[in-house]
Amino acid sequence: MSLVDLVMPKLGESIMEATILRWHKHPGDAIKEEETVLDIATDKVDSEVPSTAAGVIEELLYKENDVVPIGAVIAKIRINSNASVSTPTPPPAPQAEEYEEAKLVEEVPYQPLNVPPPTNGTSSSGIRFYSPLVLNIAASEGIGMAELEMIPGTGQDGRVSKKDILNYVENKRQTTPGNRETIYTPASHVTPLTTHNSQLATHEYAPPSLTTTGNVEIIEMDRMRKLIAKHMIDSTHTSAHVTSFAECDVTNLVLWRDKVKKEFEKREGTKITFTPLFVEAIVKSIKKYPLLSSSVDGDRIIIKKDLNIGMAAALANGNLIVPVIKNADQLNLVGLTKQVNHLASAARTNSLKPDDTVGGTFTLSNIGTFGSIMGTPIINQPQVAIMAVGAIKKRPVVIETSQGDSIAIRHIMFISLSYDHRIIDGALGSTFLNAVAKELEAFDVNRSI
Repeated sequence: MSLVDLVMPKLGESIMEATILRWHKHPGDAIKEEETVLDIATDKVDSEVPSTAAGVIEELLYKENDVVPIGAVIAKIRINSNASVSTPTPPPAPQAEEYEEAKLVEEVPYQPLNVPPPTNGTSSSGIRFYSPLVLNIAASEGIGMAELEMIPGTGQDGRVSKKDILNYVENKRQTTPGNRETIYTPASHVTPLTTHNSQLATHEYAPPSLTTTGNVEIIEMDRMRKLIAKHMIDSTHTSAHVTSFAECDVTNLVLWRDKVKKEFEKREGTKITFTPLFVEAIVKSIKKYPLLSSSVDGDRIIIKKDLNIGMAAALANGNLIVPVIKNADQLNLVGLTKQVNHLASAARTNSLKPDDTVGGTFTLSNIGTFGSIMGTPIINQPQVAIMAVGAIKKRPVVIETSQGDSIAIRHIMFISLSYDHRIIDGALGSTFLNAVAKELEAFDVNRSI
């Protein structure tokens, strides 16, 4: 007999920890290889962790609702000594100090900083690793990347730890009393955050206290709703939101879909909805105006040439998530349709993988599915734009022809674009939105599938 370690798997480049939702197996239970042992959750998506070996559960090292660092051993499986085991090489577990910093990241509000994305360790080019907490402290204290590079680090491979940057900030305050520049933060309240090393003043949003009276019902937010709320607040604090609207005649689109949907489903084995048609129009328009697929990094604009389109989808519990269609510009309409349906089905059945929700460069929200005719969506950070499409309604419309004007019943839809006014002006935002509208209006009703 021998014991095999089951470790918390790597779930994405930026994910350092996961929460254990439910253990499917307990000590003494038999387990097959690839059989689900537990359910876990990150700030992106819920996932199942399969067993890496067949045997019997010997020990569970964490309880449900525990937050566990990536790479940590979470259970031990007893197997026969002659059994084959497919145990992947786990990533190195974060050091204690690093993990403490990771646990505090959620307590520090997001602040944009002109820094490259963090990497695991020091790269061959000599770029230093900075944990998310160190970057947030630097942002809140107005420390730029050049200044951050000068701070000596006492961590592994010369990394700057939380203690290093707090000591630097304290020394800086003592050497330049009364001469510190006030750093703007969007929050209106200042709340002291006590850590085990020192006192750090952070600027966090503190909503006014609410006194309830009368006949009320109080519902606790679930984990996903709390994360959605935080992401929405972070986005409004980061980007200068502006929303433009356009009206488009999608009659040709509706007539074409009605004509081909039965044949399409019979041939491809999946239904064709309006969403892949919208995605196709968005991709064509982004190629004309690439700034809409970008991110802001301090004073730099990073244009994303891989067009990964996020689509808001409903989870089984009613919450929304944004799975991503990777390289949407390289897919034809059939490929887009299958990807849209696969991701929507995975969201409904709670089977999305962590990689399904990362890497988006532009987001589409189909609010028309719920009956809304228009909306003002909030940007999905770190993107700079999000488009919403409303419900398609039949309306009387004036049609201009060479023989004169006439009134006809047409299928009309409102579309809206929320964009980051820091880098996208109203002219560009409106031009892009109208380009999407023209793509939809010019849809070829005789198009073959």
